Amino acid sequence: MSVSRKPDVNRTMCPSRLVLEHVTSRWGVLVLAALLDRSHRFSELRRAIGGVSEKMLAQTLQTLERDGFVHRDAKPVIPPRVDYSLTPLGKEAAEQVWALARWSERHVPDVERAREAYDEARVS
Repeated sequence: MSVSRKPDVNRTMCPSRLVLEHVTSRWGVLVLAALLDRSHRFSELRRAIGGVSEKMLAQTLQTLERDGFVHRDAKPVIPPRVDYSLTPLGKEAAEQVWALARWSERHVPDVERAREAYDEARVS
């Protein structure tokens, strides 16, 4: 019988590491954030998230759907209509990563100053 251990992100094989990777990936954060306000169709998401390729967006949506963060609603109409929205779990995750993203935006000047100081010290 296998003994289940409490998730610990610091353990090498902890499944929480994969969850963390999915929600904090470059595109994962941006998809979750875009869906915070409302559901979107694929093309709307692609326009909202600058620089994401069609392939990466499709992969990210599929991963987030599999993890239970995104709901895919395919309507049986012609042409096909697919809407993406957050599940309750996805909404909670999106709020967390979006707070970190906003924090990052606010602290860009601090990081840039730190980088300049570091680079100057390395050259001297």
